[in-house]
Amino acid sequence: MIYLFLFVILLALILVYFKIADYFNIIDKPNERSSHTALTIRGGGIVFYFGALFYFFWSGFQYPYFFLGLTLVCLISFLDDLFTLSSKLRIAVHLAAVSLLCYQLELGAFPWWMIPIILVAVIGILNAYNFMDGINGITAMYSFAVLFLLWYINRSVIYIDMRLLYCIGLGNLVFTYFNFRTKAKCFAGDVGSVGMSFILIFILWCLILYTQNFMYILFLAVYGVDSVLTIVHRLLKKENIFEPHRTHLYQYLSNEAKGNRLLVAFSYGALQLFIGLLVIQVADKGVWTQIVFSFTILAVLIAAYIAIKGYVLKRAAGNSV
Repeated sequence: MIYLFLFVILLALILVYFKIADYFNIIDKPNERSSHTALTIRGGGIVFYFGALFYFFWSGFQYPYFFLGLTLVCLISFLDDLFTLSSKLRIAVHLAAVSLLCYQLELGAFPWWMIPIILVAVIGILNAYNFMDGINGITAMYSFAVLFLLWYINRSVIYIDMRLLYCIGLGNLVFTYFNFRTKAKCFAGDVGSVGMSFILIFILWCLILYTQNFMYILFLAVYGVDSVLTIVHRLLKKENIFEPHRTHLYQYLSNEAKGNRLLVAFSYGALQLFIGLLVIQVADKGVWTQIVFSFTILAVLIAAYIAIKGYVLKRAAGNSV
């Protein structure tokens, strides 16, 4: 009953947010880099934070430093949705938030030289998850896939409070109802995509630390390969990688290839779910088996990215002639 109550509360909160966003004109206006054409409410992903907030009070203030870090990234991301803040300010706040996350996870026990690497890597994942939020439903579907994998493992290896997974999952469910549509009622906004990635990174790190198995980072493999190879592609084209763009594979599939955006979003989530289930099967095998499997998965994803993107670009170039 408490989860039904939470679902109703989150549904009511997002509807109230829609009224506020409409009144204050918090909307996403399409431009030459957008994959949408209509004015749409921005920041609907704030419901993820509301789900985390409910858990925080329900649990008796568990994981306080993580929650403080989450509050910081959601606040700065929401303000960025409203005003477009300085990148230096956003990075500074992200650094503070990730430092709090590391403190919560007691990563201070790691060798000192690893801490800067972890900070940079986590901030990179936060931004990658944000950049991947470019079509209806992709953040919702991908987040469901990762949350399911984390929940599935937690049924047998209890490394995190299950209530946190349920609270975030319900927040994602409410958001999905309004976002996974041909004409979305709302977009996640930076507050949603960055907030969700911060939550998933924390839970994933809890799993990795508990099991001492870094292989679970492959739960983010699909987004990771798309993000990294898109950066490489833009560097080869001598583009400014810090400027907004529309050159991720999922964007080419949705725009240049004119694919169904909901199908593309669902496919990203389904592919990550499939890979994650394979990871779970291999995670208890020998070290060399895990290494070979990990490199094989990455190699297949890289080859698929190059082949599909090359095909789409060639086809688009042929149609423009």
